[in-house]
Amino acid sequence: MHVMQIMEITSKSKSVVFSGHSVGGTIASLAALWLLSSLHLISSSLAVICITFGSPMLGNESLSKAILQERWGGNFLHVVGQHDIVPRLLFTPLPRLNPHLHHFFDFWQFSMASQFFKQHSVQFCDERAAADLFHVVLNSLEEQTRGIQNSPFWPFGSYIFCTGKGSISVDNAVSVVKLLYMMLGKSSPSSTIDDHLNYENYVSRISWQILSSNDFMEGDLPESSYEAGITLALQSSDIAPCEPVFGAAKDCLKMAKQMGRTPSLNCANLAIGLSKITPLRAQIEWYKATCDASDDQMGYYDSFKQRGASKKEFKVNMNRHKLARFWNDVISMLESNQLPHDFHKRLKWVNASHFYKLLVEPLDIAEYYKSGEHLRKGHYMSHGRPKRYKIFDKWWNDAEASANPGNSRSSFASLTQDSCFWARVEEARDCLNRVQREGDVRIQSLLLENINKFDQYAREMVDRKEVSIDVLAKNSSYKLFVEEWKKLKFQLQILPSHFPSFPDGEGSSSRAYIVGK
Repeated sequence: MHVMQIMEITSKSKSVVFSGHSVGGTIASLAALWLLSSLHLISSSLAVICITFGSPMLGNESLSKAILQERWGGNFLHVVGQHDIVPRLLFTPLPRLNPHLHHFFDFWQFSMASQFFKQHSVQFCDERAAADLFHVVLNSLEEQTRGIQNSPFWPFGSYIFCTGKGSISVDNAVSVVKLLYMMLGKSSPSSTIDDHLNYENYVSRISWQILSSNDFMEGDLPESSYEAGITLALQSSDIAPCEPVFGAAKDCLKMAKQMGRTPSLNCANLAIGLSKITPLRAQIEWYKATCDASDDQMGYYDSFKQRGASKKEFKVNMNRHKLARFWNDVISMLESNQLPHDFHKRLKWVNASHFYKLLVEPLDIAEYYKSGEHLRKGHYMSHGRPKRYKIFDKWWNDAEASANPGNSRSSFASLTQDSCFWARVEEARDCLNRVQREGDVRIQSLLLENINKFDQYAREMVDRKEVSIDVLAKNSSYKLFVEEWKKLKFQLQILPSHFPSFPDGEGSSSRAYIVGK
């Protein structure tokens, strides 16, 4: 699939579903991963879902962590039969597995091709070979769960375990491996292969169970809803209280449930934290309003950049640091998979992070240039921009890709819609200073081109009213740039021999903007 095909899919579809049985499920997973990584590069909002049935493990723990890191775990759903040996095969080291694979693949190839498999399976299955394979895989899974050996394969995504009694969903990898072992322990060698071809029945049964109510077979409903959930899961797993693994299965499901609840609890706690920092944000909004209304007519950005040691500005700077700490913690929790997999798509957090970026990043840029960091590291956009803002850009762009385009503005924005606008102004002013000192015509030409591009970009933003009124303040850095650029162009027109690369045309002229006119 090429880039043009991807673009065609994204323009015509809202979602793409990959599905496959057995090895076909592995291929479906690879295709889904490829598409997700391709969409990641073009910031598409296309939903990608992959559903596999009885699929072998695909990758190692590093792949599993990478998928979690990219927030793709929720895109994969693996359906596994209670007795199916295929999803469990690759937990066995290859030297142990090799001697048994020939018999297994011969039988598997026949069974997948035969329309009469269920009637004639016994005569084609070497019972001894099946039993040997079963015990090798079971022993390897046991060693894996006890930590005796580390398999090169590891689960990712969510798993639905299907039995004759129901189904349970687990997305914690450690719990998935333990359940793969405990549920296989109830199987017989012959059922492990039969079950691999039973997914049509499983899907029909799950669909019916979703539509019907699930009752307890024994006793009354536990008083605790938490215990009720565990009891229902144990009942669906077909592991009876009298079985030796019942206690371990219960502990495993409890761990999976607790691990599953933790991201949601963390998200709830963050929501409380967000409400607590709202006053800090409000104080910065008030500071912006006072700067925009000030008699010095410098505006929000330049007032903070040239601030003194007043208590008001000290408070604003402290609030800036506190807000940065909060949002850095959010990013840290997200990257360590402590938050729900779709956290970055929830509008509450997309909008909150975007507003924070538009409000506070101009202050970060002002501090960067005030402290001279650009002289030591280079300009903000390339060398100083914090990672959190780049992440918030992606969240917003992904959300915007799926939203309807908004109407044109009738008044100037409350916050400039490009949070890096002032960094672009600083770079453009630096180019103005350099172009007059530069002796190399090629470099001079490049500098002039960059200045002209920014000038056009800024004027278009003003025309669309996507800037705040502080941009147009009489003594703002942007207005100083406009005046400096106008003077330079006048000099270029008087002395064209010194600046042969400057375009002498009407389109490059700058316009003056006065608020309210």
